[in-house]
Amino acid sequence: MPIFTHLDSQGHVRMVDVTEKNSTERIAVAQGKISMNCDTFEKIQHQSVVKGNVLETARIAGIMAAKKTPDLIPMCHPLNITHVNIDFFPCEDETAYGIVASVRLRGQTGVEMEALTAVSVAALTIYDMCKSYDKNMCISDIYLTEKSGGKSGRFRRQDK
Repeated sequence: MPIFTHLDSQGHVRMVDVTEKNSTERIAVAQGKISMNCDTFEKIQHQSVVKGNVLETARIAGIMAAKKTPDLIPMCHPLNITHVNIDFFPCEDETAYGIVASVRLRGQTGVEMEALTAVSVAALTIYDMCKSYDKNMCISDIYLTEKSGGKSGRFRRQDK
């Protein structure tokens, strides 16, 4: 029978105890994508969306989301995040924006969920600000690209 770290011996949900874990520098990077029609893509590129600067608003939302991850994901530890960075990469041939978030701290548990949450909320913010132009936008391909620190060490996604 598998051992689940978020269940005790009686099957009750619990937060994993990280008290005895070593405090190390931990970094996680996640990415995702939001695809849209050409008109919406151009409006974002030229900052002509009536609600304002879409990418800067999405950047702020993603940073805020990383800091609020324990409020959204059950059993996530509240963390003293020391840095969050979010970048957007226009993909003109796909009329999409790539989103990359990196999260960093020195602590006893990783920041993978924070990076994934940052990407997700940044994409949702783009959708929210542009939905009056394009309800067919598609948020996709959200995944962890790399992480470092802790007992498990370094992970780098190998694309198939």
